[in-house]
Amino acid sequence: MNPYLSRLGYGPEDRVVVLHADDIGMCQATLPSYVDLLEFGLISSAATMVTCPWFPQAAALCRAHPEADMGAHLTLTCEWDAYRWGPVSTRDPASRLLDAEGYLPRASEAVWDRATEGAVQSEIEAQLDRALAAGIDVTHVDTHMGTLAHPRFATGYVDLALSRRLPLLMTRLDPANPRNRELLRTSPEIAAMSGQLADRIEDAGMPVFGHVVGLPLDRPEERVAQARRVLDGLPPGLSMFIIHPAQDTPELRAIARDWPSRVADYEAFTSPELREYIRASGIHVVGYRALRCA
Repeated sequence: MNPYLSRLGYGPEDRVVVLHADDIGMCQATLPSYVDLLEFGLISSAATMVTCPWFPQAAALCRAHPEADMGAHLTLTCEWDAYRWGPVSTRDPASRLLDAEGYLPRASEAVWDRATEGAVQSEIEAQLDRALAAGIDVTHVDTHMGTLAHPRFATGYVDLALSRRLPLLMTRLDPANPRNRELLRTSPEIAAMSGQLADRIEDAGMPVFGHVVGLPLDRPEERVAQARRVLDGLPPGLSMFIIHPAQDTPELRAIARDWPSRVADYEAFTSPELREYIRASGIHVVGYRALRCA
């Protein structure tokens, strides 16, 4: 059993999940979507992207809604073609955080191959500090596109979270998961590092997730049914369920090829049908604020 769950009063057979809205503030379309989701009451956490042009409005929404369970979505990449952003800590090419166009690179692999560890650490610290300075009661940190879950940067990511006494998104590799089995077989050093970091997080009194799930961004149809299938498949333990909600706007369509799935996430998680299904499922929904305070 995940040792953290007993501190929250759950037993070994309980299924506990954080229903998480990702990429808040990435563009304007995410902001009214987030307000609607917050008021609807089904999601239990979210994370904002400090690097993005709409971050000041995301911070204003959090100040206006003190109940918001908002984390810092630490961002080292900018994946879009026509809509770009850069780091907040530097514009120095020597940091190797920038691509040839002067923005954060589009792919995690470019960060892993080029960025200096010191520059990455300075950048994620600056992003967290900017979120706090903007008046957000930051409940956790996590990593955009999983970029910080790399041997060069994962320790610094954990160091930042633990030094600020914030929960973070970190999983313990389960050999029963076919994807994890392949990683354990082909990259034993990564598996060993993951286990060591998970132990360190739990020793510091912070939670480690057993499972991270979500909805595909290339199949927007029947989104409520997709969500129900994922929820039905959750095993006992602490899980994270990630969605990428946004309202349908011209800006979103211009930025994101996967806009139909983002709109479908918003519509599904403001659906009374899905809310009633989760309430009847026996799944326990928690937010990061509860995890931070336990």
